Order: sequence, then C-alpha cells, then structure tokens
Amino acid sequence: MSMKPLEFDRRYGELDQVISAYTGMPADDEPDRPSDALRAYLRHTWHTRPWALATAERQIREYARNPPCRLRLSLGEFYPVPDVGLPQSEIQDWLFVIADHLKRSIEEGEVPAPDRPRTHWEWHARFPELGQFLGGWFSQDMPDEFTDHEAAVRDYGATTDPSLAARLTGELHELLALALEESDYALALAELGMEVDPPSPYSPSGWLVHLADGLGGFKADYGPGPTGP
Repeated sequence: MSMKPLEFDRRYGELDQVISAYTGMPADDEPDRPSDALRAYLRHTWHTRPWALATAERQIREYARNPPCRLRLSLGEFYPVPDVGLPQSEIQDWLFVIADHLKRSIEEGEVPAPDRPRTHWEWHARFPELGQFLGGWFSQDMPDEFTDHEAAVRDYGATTDPSLAARLTGELHELLALALEESDYALALAELGMEVDPPSPYSPSGWLVHLADGLGGFKADYGPGPTGP
C-alpha cells in the first residue's frame, strides 16, 4: 500500500523537491563542486524557503543510509528515486555528495546571489503562476481555442481567482526586473510553457510589459464622492 501524503511529506517531501531539480539535467555533482541542478535548488530555496534546506539534508542522508529494497519499493513504502542517468550502484554515493553540499551550504552560510533562473525546474519554481498561465492558455492549441491572444488573456481573467491573477502580475514584474536580453526573454517564455509567438507587433519583453499593465489594472472603490451643499 502506498504511503499517505502526510507520511510521504514527512519522510521524503523535500528529498523529492531536490530530485525534481535534476529533471533534464545531469547528476554530475562532485565532492568539491555541486551540479548546475543543485545550484539551482540552492539558489531558489535559500531565497524562498531557507528553513527547508536542513530538512532536505536530513531526508537525503537518511535515505542514503537506509536504501530501500525492491520489495519495499514495490509496496510503495519507500520513495523511488527517478532515473537521473546514474547506475543504481552509484545512487547512494551521489546522495551522500548532495547531502554534504547542503550541509556545507547551511553551516557556512553560502547563500547564492540572486540571479536569473538557469534550469527548467528553476524557471517553474520561481514563476509558478506564470508557468500555469503560459502553459495553460498559450500552448500550441491556443489558436484553435481563442480568436487571438487578448481573448486568451480575457479568459484567464474570467476563470481565475483574483488572488492568483494578482500573483501572476507580481511574477510578470519580477521577470521584467531581471532586465534580460530579448533572446533570454524569448527563452523564458518557452521554458515557462508558451508554444506560440507573442502577438504582433510585440517583442517578448514588450508583450510581458503589456500583460503586466493589463492584468495589474485594479482600481480601488472609494465609494460615492462627496455631495455638494
């Protein structure tokens, strides 16, 4: 029987976050050099959930010390590490290397400087609502579902909780604040799930500015104005 969600999170929740950062990335950590995937996890987590780093280190080290047998994996009692491109015989040592990097980062206060996302995982971890918006409303099926880009944006606004729309606006401003090159903004849109080009005549960054202005158009209701004498 598979573990219940609460038990899974207690034992493997943050371990799963770390391993997810390796999706599409090489697990090429060395004792003296963390991989790009682990650097991305450290960069994002230090600036958003620094308390989770100690949990990750503990869960990874405990898992490496007590690797599951095939029977317990088949029963769903242990977390099955996804394929990260390493032979099964090397997984245990690799996990210890990751745990050591996490421990060193915590104990020595090695906080990575803020930077643009460097991996697919980091783009989505940093801009989750923007990824939901672009991947859900601007996939390759968008021309079949909406008359144009503005219609897709209106549909998002009409079907999405206002708090999530506000979060999207904040993420748009945060992305624009990175001041990337135009080619990097195009890459960001693709990484976050957009499969169609921005509408003419906008460049990728120009369309992001247009979206931020349009979605951030909240107007406070101050009630009726003062009446005359």
